[in-house]
Amino acid sequence: MKCVICKQGKTRPGKTTVTLQRDGTTLVVVNVPAEVCENCREAYVEEDTARELLERAEEAARAGVVVEVRSYGARLSKDSHA
Repeated sequence: MKCVICKQGKTRPGKTTVTLQRDGTTLVVVNVPAEVCENCREAYVEEDTARELLERAEEAARAGVVVEVRSYGARLSKDSHA
């Protein structure tokens, strides 16, 4: 697709970093799959991906997290002990 920000580049499959902030919680998620503009590097995530990111941010806020960095593909089970 053509980038709606720079209107010059086309997007290609890639990865991006998403930072979400809410109520004193900052969640940084790296390696998020996205369509990334080859010109300006603007990233577009799919609706399902955005929904999952928002759910993770909500979970972090409920848990009282202040700052956390996660990898998109890594999901620790509640029973795991890292």
